[in-house]
Amino acid sequence: MSKGYWIARVDVRDAEGYKDYVTAAKPAFDRFGAVFLARGGAHEKAEGPGRDRNVIIEFPSLAAAHDCYHSPEYQRAVAIRQKVADGEIVLVEGV
Repeated sequence: MSKGYWIARVDVRDAEGYKDYVTAAKPAFDRFGAVFLARGGAHEKAEGPGRDRNVIIEFPSLAAAHDCYHSPEYQRAVAIRQKVADGEIVLVEGV
């Protein structure tokens, strides 16, 4: 079975508020076996507008990535994140 990934690109408007999102999201990530491969850190905008924060999260499968995003635990975190940051998240099946 192929792994699943979240690719998130985020501009944080409120760093203190974003900490609340990180705390709120942790139970969902723990429940669905998330492994952070990239989380912020140095990056290069090679093409396109880019975002300030880039995150890649690995899950055991695309179904687990989907279930995590749509879980009640993560949706509570989404409500926090959307107040303090702008961005995109895509769910991708690995090869």
